[in-house]
Amino acid sequence: ASFTFMVPKKEISMVPDMGKWKRSQAYADYIGFILTLNEGVKGKKLTCEYKVSETVEKLVDLLGTLDRWINETPPVDQPSRFGNKAYRSWYAKLDQEAEALVSAVLPADKCAAAPEIAVYLKESVGNPTRIDYGTGHEAAFAAFLCCLCKVGALRVDDQLAIVFKVFNRYLEVMRKLQKTYRMEPAGSQGVWGLDDFQFLPFIWGSSQFVDHPTLEPRHFVDERVVNEHHQDYMFLECIKFINEMKTGPFAEHSNQLWNISAVPSWSKVNQGLIRMYKAECLEKFPVIQHFKFGSLLSIQPSKP
Repeated sequence: ASFTFMVPKKEISMVPDMGKWKRSQAYADYIGFILTLNEGVKGKKLTCEYKVSETVEKLVDLLGTLDRWINETPPVDQPSRFGNKAYRSWYAKLDQEAEALVSAVLPADKCAAAPEIAVYLKESVGNPTRIDYGTGHEAAFAAFLCCLCKVGALRVDDQLAIVFKVFNRYLEVMRKLQKTYRMEPAGSQGVWGLDDFQFLPFIWGSSQFVDHPTLEPRHFVDERVVNEHHQDYMFLECIKFINEMKTGPFAEHSNQLWNISAVPSWSKVNQGLIRMYKAECLEKFPVIQHFKFGSLLSIQPSKP
C-alpha cells in the first residue's frame, strides 16, 4: 500500500473518543500484529534457531545505541529516591537522534517514513516529564515494530526475530532504564496490576509455553525453575526481574501473577492474558489518550 506519511498525533482526548479508537484501522492493525506474533512464538524457545534479517540486525544495533547512552549518562545525586533527573538528559539525546536512528533501519526507498515512525520510538521509552514508564510506552514500541512491517522493512519471516531478538533486547534496555533512573511505574495499579512496567512479554511468553511437556503455570513461582529456564522463556525472564526488584512473599507483591499460577494450562493463561490486555491496557482511556495516529496507524474506521 502507498502511504502519504505524516507526523502522528493524539486523537483520543475524551473518554467518548474511545469508541473511535476501537473502530479504528490502528486498533485492528495493532491487535492483529500482537496476535500474529503470539501465534508465531507458540511452543518455541528464545534459544531456538530463526532467520535474522539485515533490518533485525540494524534494530538490535539501534537498541545497543540506547543502551550505550545509559552508560554515558549516569544518575545524578538528588534528594528524591525515584525518578532520577539524568533520565531527561538521556531522553533528550534520543529526542534529537530518533529520526536519524530510524532512517538507518529503513530501506532507502522508505526513508520518507522516518519522521512518522520515529515518533513511536520516542514514545516507547517512558515519559521525560514524569520520569515514568508503563504499558502505554511498551505499546508504542509494538506500534513502532508494526509500522516497520507496514512499510515492508520487516517481513513475515522476521516474526520470531521480532519477538525473540528485537523485543527481547528492548526489554533488556527498558529494565536497565527502570533500574538506573529508578523510573516510576506509569498509571500503575500497584498490587492489582499484572506487572509494574510490562505486559506483552507475559502474553508472548505464555504462548512459548503452550504444550510444554513438563513446565506448567504452577512452576513459574518456583525460583529454582526460573533460574534454570529463564534464558529460554520470556515469561520467566519477567519473573526473574520481579524477584530481583521486589522483596517479600511473591503472593503479596505480585498477586495477579500468583493467581495466574493456579490456572491449569498455558493456553488458558495465554487466552486470559490477551483478554486482560485488551481490558486493562487497550480499553483504558488513561493509556490510550497518549497513543498517536498517523498514516500507518490510522484513526480512520477499519475496513471490514
